[in-house]
Amino acid sequence: MTKKIVFLDRESLDAKVREFNFPHEYVEYESTWSPEDTVERLKGAEIALINKVPMRAETLKQLPDLKLIAVAATGTDVVDKAAAKAQGVTVVNIRNYAFNTVPEHVVGLMFALRRAIVPYANSVRRGDWAKSTQFCYFDYPIYDIAGSTLGIVGYGALGKSIAKRAEALGMKVLAYDVFPQEGLVDFETILTQSDVITLHVPLTPDTRNLIGAEQLAKMKKSAILINTARGGLVDEAALLAALKNGTIAGAGFDVVAQEPPKDGNILCEADLPNLIVTPHVAWASKEAMQILADQLVDNVEAFVAGKPQNVVEG
Repeated sequence: MTKKIVFLDRESLDAKVREFNFPHEYVEYESTWSPEDTVERLKGAEIALINKVPMRAETLKQLPDLKLIAVAATGTDVVDKAAAKAQGVTVVNIRNYAFNTVPEHVVGLMFALRRAIVPYANSVRRGDWAKSTQFCYFDYPIYDIAGSTLGIVGYGALGKSIAKRAEALGMKVLAYDVFPQEGLVDFETILTQSDVITLHVPLTPDTRNLIGAEQLAKMKKSAILINTARGGLVDEAALLAALKNGTIAGAGFDVVAQEPPKDGNILCEADLPNLIVTPHVAWASKEAMQILADQLVDNVEAFVAGKPQNVVEG
């Protein structure tokens, strides 16, 4: 029996999606923005492939044929999982594909901020070096990576991969996680003792605004905050104020609260030398995207074969 598969936001994945190994009809759309389009395009489909297209209860109840939502990402906050479960729709996601690309992005942001690479490069472009009375100038403080302390919030596969890189660079590593593991420290220790804090936790009601004004005030004035996880983990207004008034030294973000920021975003619009914002691309090395695409197909084929894998519960 032929199964209809619909990929609602194909342009979000720059990789080859191989052909499925069972009889199927495959349809793809570059992007899908409205709930009305989502319902119309998924009519008669048993399998939906999505990355960031919202699948809420109101949408799901209009799709009686839907059996599987295969998310082309690790995070599944775009899916109302309780509603999907109640309707008998299985949700699967991608796991352990970003073991190089995200850690490398974190390390890149860390170097750029601790060594003030971006503001110095911009100052040269402005002509500041040509006007200098000396062979160099010290407008922006530079801090060594070696000998500094990295605090990792969320010590899963990504956190551990970053820890290995940090230790190779001569950093001391502190880690915090809600799941007990040997060698962890408490969240307060992460805040007060780290020179760099990097976030690697999912966005849930418990983690929303995990970092706010109170937490930022506990950090070292020379510390930087890196977020390649989810924008909602950090109170953006509090962060912007902390960067402007010197509460912390810098921030590197690959995520913001609303993506894309079509209605504007205070972090994206801020012109600060100690802030770097990239457009949610930490996950997107060519190699990682192909691993993701292959696993996406694997997940669908496993489900159709009656052996579902990477199932997201609750």
